[in-house]
Amino acid sequence: MAMDKPRANPPKKRGKLYAGIAIVVAVVGTLGLSRMGPALPSVDHELAWTDTVERGTMVRNIRGPGTLVPEQIQIISAVTSGRVVEKLIDPGVHVEPSTVLLRLENPDVRLQLLEERRQLTDAKSGLVNTEAQLESSRLNQESQVAQVEQQYLEAARTDSVNEELWAKKLITRNDYLKGKENVRQLKTRLDIERKKLDVQLNSTDAQLDAQRAAVEQLEQMVAFREEQLGSMNVTAGASGVLQRLGVDGILEIGQFIQSGQELARVVQPGKLKAVLRIPETQAVDVVIGQDAEIDTRNGVIHGTVIRIDPAAQGGTVGVDVALPDELPAGARPDLSVDGRIIISQLDDVLHVSRQQYANPNSTIGLFRLEPDGNTAVRVSVQVGAASVNEMEIISGLKEGDVVILSDMSQWDSYDKIKLK
Repeated sequence: MAMDKPRANPPKKRGKLYAGIAIVVAVVGTLGLSRMGPALPSVDHELAWTDTVERGTMVRNIRGPGTLVPEQIQIISAVTSGRVVEKLIDPGVHVEPSTVLLRLENPDVRLQLLEERRQLTDAKSGLVNTEAQLESSRLNQESQVAQVEQQYLEAARTDSVNEELWAKKLITRNDYLKGKENVRQLKTRLDIERKKLDVQLNSTDAQLDAQRAAVEQLEQMVAFREEQLGSMNVTAGASGVLQRLGVDGILEIGQFIQSGQELARVVQPGKLKAVLRIPETQAVDVVIGQDAEIDTRNGVIHGTVIRIDPAAQGGTVGVDVALPDELPAGARPDLSVDGRIIISQLDDVLHVSRQQYANPNSTIGLFRLEPDGNTAVRVSVQVGAASVNEMEIISGLKEGDVVILSDMSQWDSYDKIKLK
């Protein structure tokens, strides 16, 4: 007799069982994920620039590009306008003060010189004529004074004789009084003639002074025109090297030059200084006398700040740095350089390499690496003084902490990241 086989569970019951198990698993998984929180963002370890916080001496400095320029520059400008007819010296050649660099031509200057020379000749001739006329008039007046004086003295002697005759009753009263009146008249006339001579002498000096002044003025004008004409032969004016011709180093034969326009520059190449362009936000810390280092890309030169521009230009401030007489090979005018000015030195402070967007005396957020080296947490860091490459740490970090200094702005919404 065959035995009965056990019955398998019906399909409906098995389906309910599986569904219940799936629900339980889903609930447990959801609870587990909710406790784990969102996944940490990953950052490539090789792309994260890190540095270690150190304690010690921090040197504050600022940097700026610049150029080497001669300390002594002789700028030769056109005294008068003219056209370039000849170039005698090329840039780079050593010149002396009397070396002729250019020749200009301006026919108007020659015509003005000729006209003013003619005027000067006429004025001198007029002065001579006036002197002769005034001298003749003076002599005539002096002769008139002498003639009247002689008449007066004769009348005075006659009157003296009349006095004696009148006392002896040898002449009439009418003759006696007539002699007296003649003396008074001649005395008055003599005084008048003498005053006329004084007036004439005074006016003579005034007339001659006016004409002499006119002659002197014309002589100065002629001298000025002669100087203008002489300036058409443009000389160096100083010993040195001709740096360039023209404002931009371009000066062609036939080019018309305006009065006051720069014609050439003569420099002393052995004595150079560096002119740096420092950002205006950093230039407030620069003072005269600070040490500086100038990188010529062929050596570093140590110098001293000697001048600071009083005004900013294009967001930067010009700073002049004096350099020693002996310079590295290749140092020459207009050479591009990089400069570093040492502002101050801070001893026994926490410091780290400067983060790109860190400003002095500000608070920034940095990611600090955890001991495992695979994760980093955001910390608030108070920055003190800052230099080009370093910044002082006031609070938020301690010696030995490793922080990420590269741009982490895309992870600003996270407090923790993972390095892979």
